[in-house]
Amino acid sequence: MSARVLLPWTDIEVPEGVEAAYYDGVDAPPADLGDVEFYVLPYDRGPEPPKLIAELPSLRVVQSLSAGVETLVPLLPAGVRLANGRGLHDLSVAEHALALIHSAQRDLPRWFAQQTRGEWAREHTRSLADSRVLLVGYGSIGQAIERQLVAAEAVVTRVASRSRPDDRVHGVAELPALLPEADIVVLVLPDTPATRGLIGPDELAALPDDALVVNVGRGTAIDTDALLAETRAGRLRAGLDVVEPEPLPADHPLWTVPGVVITPHIAGGSASFYPRAKKLAAEQLRRYVKDEELLNLVEH
Repeated sequence: MSARVLLPWTDIEVPEGVEAAYYDGVDAPPADLGDVEFYVLPYDRGPEPPKLIAELPSLRVVQSLSAGVETLVPLLPAGVRLANGRGLHDLSVAEHALALIHSAQRDLPRWFAQQTRGEWAREHTRSLADSRVLLVGYGSIGQAIERQLVAAEAVVTRVASRSRPDDRVHGVAELPALLPEADIVVLVLPDTPATRGLIGPDELAALPDDALVVNVGRGTAIDTDALLAETRAGRLRAGLDVVEPEPLPADHPLWTVPGVVITPHIAGGSASFYPRAKKLAAEQLRRYVKDEELLNLVEH
């Protein structure tokens, strides 16, 4: 089988008989893409690369390098298959989630500020060990986070969209009973109608004083105004890699609330991601030309 493919990087291994064109999502795409069948989307390059889908009349497969593909589904022409980047971000996001937790529990912003002043003032802090962690979103990323939490000797409660008693997984319907027992809540959720505003004023109010809310999924899962009210009051703390709206406006009050750590949606983009993404793209191309089942296909 011969095919033409559109790739974001020139160092992806391409099977024999495949002609590759390249588009990094920054420079303009090649002019003649009418025969492109397989499009590997540039990663984290904003809204322009997905728009190109409509300009590829021969397209048969779109390979996303993100785990969440909810915004791509409406852009797909009939008959075009979609594969996501499930697994690529697991360890990177898990590392970042743990970094946010450790930063909050060990009060790292305070010590960083002291360093700039040359100040040596000591105090014992909170810990992750023995903390009760409610892990909301138990897919592959959630499982990777759990492994690191367990290694830190935290006590983890799993939550997914539906309960799976055989796997010790609670359903989201049980959150009202689970939240009051959590020291830390970690959200690893996609942006869907079911998850938007899942953690609102009532859910935040149910958390105990000084609880930590960590979000490494999508910002829409949390009611930002409600979180701002709780953290401003000093009752809750937060570690956020994603927010709503995003990007967070420079004058938004959440930036300066004590006890809130914010990073700009970078959890999935560590150095470990790129070799794994290129390996996945190469394997998908191999499968495509051999007419084998593709990995990570998404029903739509």
